[in-house]
Amino acid sequence: MNRRKALAIGGVVAAAGIGALLARRSLGGRDGPARPAGVPVGPFGKDSTAEEVTAGLDLSGKVALVTGVNSGLGAETLRVLTLRGAHVLGTARTLDKAAAACAAAGDRATPLALELADFDSVAACADRVRELGVGLDMLVCNAGIMALPTLEQVHGIEKHFVVNHLGHFILVNRLLDRVLAAPQGRVVVVSSRGYIWAPPEGIEFDDLSGERGEYDPNRAYGQSKLANGLFSLELARRLRGSSATSNSVHPGIIRTNLGRHFGRRKQILGKLIGWTFMKSIAAGAATQCYVATNPRVDGVSGCYFANCNPEVPGEAMRDEALAARLWAVSAELTRDYVGAAAGANAG
Repeated sequence: MNRRKALAIGGVVAAAGIGALLARRSLGGRDGPARPAGVPVGPFGKDSTAEEVTAGLDLSGKVALVTGVNSGLGAETLRVLTLRGAHVLGTARTLDKAAAACAAAGDRATPLALELADFDSVAACADRVRELGVGLDMLVCNAGIMALPTLEQVHGIEKHFVVNHLGHFILVNRLLDRVLAAPQGRVVVVSSRGYIWAPPEGIEFDDLSGERGEYDPNRAYGQSKLANGLFSLELARRLRGSSATSNSVHPGIIRTNLGRHFGRRKQILGKLIGWTFMKSIAAGAATQCYVATNPRVDGVSGCYFANCNPEVPGEAMRDEALAARLWAVSAELTRDYVGAAAGANAG
């Protein structure tokens, strides 16, 4: 065996080990995850699919908004929710992509353009939803980006933070009255176990541009996913006393095009050994579909779910003071788009 082949095999083994480690951490280790008190644990798990967790549910008359429906988890969430009778407002970066995805789901889907990096596009999408005059029973913040190889900025802010967090922050705030208009509106924010890659202080409020030090794609992604979870936590606090809920979810490690920015070698390794620890898209979409629809979690808010059940996440994800500060900073950064809404929704 020559040195190049040996290094390649070593890389495969290392990648498999990292994937298996993250998978174990998402399950909480050998003893299983810690569970929040008083939150029901259901019969589903890591191998359950979106169809299985919604089996028997009749979602006729309910309306959902799902971001990023043109591929991966968003496409499966769109398919399953419409399969169960819901009408889904499906967004993608362009109207053509959204239309193609919605057409594949049948006549219970309406396409909308939503470019999360373009705040005017987010505002226009929210305005279009408001024009429909419907309540939102489910608002699933699913779309996102991962591991951009070099530092990119939008509005002078690192792009993961803008797309994964701030774009959805604007969307939810502009549509929160539509969620509150539903009998029991649910906001579901897709986070990730990748939040463990965030900086030690959690959110680097003094370096949201990402320019300090050497750029690290995992660190940037981790910070944005921590922001997703903290946003959901603070939103849940602000929704107390209403019928609406907010929860965040970790879908698992899934082979989708989210990793399209990984280098060619990593993509090849993923194809070779990903089956050892990666979920299918059908299983990856299960947790967000479960939290968005299942009666077992009626009224449950402010929680973090993985493998279709509530878990106690790491300390940073439970930091209420950090969540409140993130909300305040996010509202200031997006004040031209959510100023009135964010202020009116203060709890």
